[in-house]
Amino acid sequence: MGPSAPDRGELLELVQAAATVADHSGLQPWRIVELRGDDRLVVGRSLAAAEGRADDADAVAKLERKALRAPLLLAVVSSPRESRKVPAWEQESVASGVAHLLSLLLDEAGWGVMWRTGGSTRAPEVHAAHGLAEHEALLGWLYVGDADERDAKTRKLVDPERFVSTLPTELRPGATR
Repeated sequence: MGPSAPDRGELLELVQAAATVADHSGLQPWRIVELRGDDRLVVGRSLAAAEGRADDADAVAKLERKALRAPLLLAVVSSPRESRKVPAWEQESVASGVAHLLSLLLDEAGWGVMWRTGGSTRAPEVHAAHGLAEHEALLGWLYVGDADERDAKTRKLVDPERFVSTLPTELRPGATR
């Protein structure tokens, strides 16, 4: 990704648009942590700590370089609210929906965007380094920067018949059992 990223004003507009994702009861169970400049290093350092490699300077440097691959990292956080109607899994799905819609909006605005996760995403060290509350969970990061047309990849289309089905005949209303 190139060295530029949306400024705070553009980012806030895109987040506002992404917040229109389906959200049962309008709980808004998510938030975004904006990481620019040296703040991005917290990602690499916390991943090294989570992997038990905080004292390995080479490992820390390698993970820090990965976090510096984009000028803007957006940590997507599930922040569930108390609700008798909306279970925690559904609230986490809303946070995932915001991340996905935000990535589409960033792409549409001409920015390069990449979703990153990993086995240590929910490690205590990573959780603490992002300043998350006890009830919150980090879903991953959106890496955002200038789009590089040379790296553009065509998405492989799926056969929709494999993924869309109807009710089995025996379950349809009026079916004899």
